[in-house]
Amino acid sequence: MTADFSPLILDNQVTAIVLLDESLTIRYVNPAAEQLLSFSKRRLNNTHFPDLLQHTSLDLNLISDTLQSGQGLADSDVTFVIDGRHHTLELNASPLSWQRELLILLELKPIDQQRRISQELSQHAQQQAAKELVRGLAHEIKNPLGGLRGAAQLLEKTLPDPSYTEYTQMIIEQADRLRNLVDRLLGPQRPGSRQQDNIHVVLEKVRQLISIDCGENIHLHRDYDPSLPDFTMDAEQLEQAILNIVSNASLALQQYGGGNITLKTRTAHQALIHGKRYRVAAKIDIIDDGPGIPSDIQDTLFYPMITGREGGTGLGLSIAQNLVDQHQGKIEVISWPGHTKFTLYLPIM
Repeated sequence: MTADFSPLILDNQVTAIVLLDESLTIRYVNPAAEQLLSFSKRRLNNTHFPDLLQHTSLDLNLISDTLQSGQGLADSDVTFVIDGRHHTLELNASPLSWQRELLILLELKPIDQQRRISQELSQHAQQQAAKELVRGLAHEIKNPLGGLRGAAQLLEKTLPDPSYTEYTQMIIEQADRLRNLVDRLLGPQRPGSRQQDNIHVVLEKVRQLISIDCGENIHLHRDYDPSLPDFTMDAEQLEQAILNIVSNASLALQQYGGGNITLKTRTAHQALIHGKRYRVAAKIDIIDDGPGIPSDIQDTLFYPMITGREGGTGLGLSIAQNLVDQHQGKIEVISWPGHTKFTLYLPIM
């Protein structure tokens, strides 16, 4: 008689395996699935699978449809939020006959780390390309703007009627406004003055500035790690970077009707930043419970002029990334409706 090795094989798979019935109730999970879903096998058995998910990018009806169609389902980029944790998964669902019952075999392979590394490399390359594009564009715009402004000043001196200076002043003001816009696009190109400072002092300045304008419906919370050491920084530049991110969160919450912003610090050990490993880094989370970032702009969020807010310039995050990059740091972001988290990593040693 041939031994049935099926449970042994499933239990030793690195990929999370979940068996679901037609109502998407869990009938079996392997140890990898227990770890992914944050509950024991005993707790998960007979649990309605959708009840475990706080958010998903996948229409779960597509999983049920595999039983009716007899066709498998594959998706290489699925987001599940389980027990408050964000997971990016490679998902495969297929019909399976097991013990005379038709079930759905769900295979879930976490790809968060690969995705994070890929996004970091892509984001860094995009940032460099955007910088070169903006520099070239700035050169082409600022030269004629300077000529336009100079011509308006010369014209103003030769006007027979002083009342006409109103129009030359309008030309000069608009030329200056465009020049300032270009300068903001370029952002600081050189590191400022660096010295030992405390990141919590920086965060408190940001918190005070935001609290003045955020309104009564927006609540600011602090969750600081007091053991985080001082490190070399340009405090003004980091204040600007963090202020840009927190301001975006505040404006999004104002349009949303209110909510919470949390400033959180932790020590990150063995942090990998732009391919280099640092023994200790400061980890700064800026978390809000607003509407989330539209999925169609998440991959290009740090491009200049990209914004999901009506009336926004799309410069704040681009400048923030530039300033953090000058500190050899990086910014990561995850977002779904009801939760957005920007994480800054700044190397200490």
